[in-house]
Amino acid sequence: MTLAATTTHPWIGSLQAELDALEAALLRGDAPGVEQASAALQAVLQQAPAAAGPDATLQQDTQSAAQRFARLRQAVLRANAQNQRALTSLLPQQAMQQQPTYGRMVKPSTTGGAGRGFLTA
Repeated sequence: MTLAATTTHPWIGSLQAELDALEAALLRGDAPGVEQASAALQAVLQQAPAAAGPDATLQQDTQSAAQRFARLRQAVLRANAQNQRALTSLLPQQAMQQQPTYGRMVKPSTTGGAGRGFLTA
């Protein structure tokens, strides 16, 4: 195995580190940590290298990181939907006054939210 095959672009290393931080915050259920990790991840994404050039390793690593980011985004959306359902179930009047962070708000049912169907994220 050559050295070129085992090294990754420094930007990919930064991106993977921020994805690790986001994943760790999600697993801990740390909302402020998720916000901080998301902001740091966005800063790294804004510094992405130009896609020009025949660097197949960079392209493959970027594709892999994009797929991981998409999975983490889905986890964030699912967690948010669960939080909104719990809030609606426990405090239906409070939930009606708040705007949802993601997606659209589903009005609570007349049964206080406990009888609602599953909301997909």
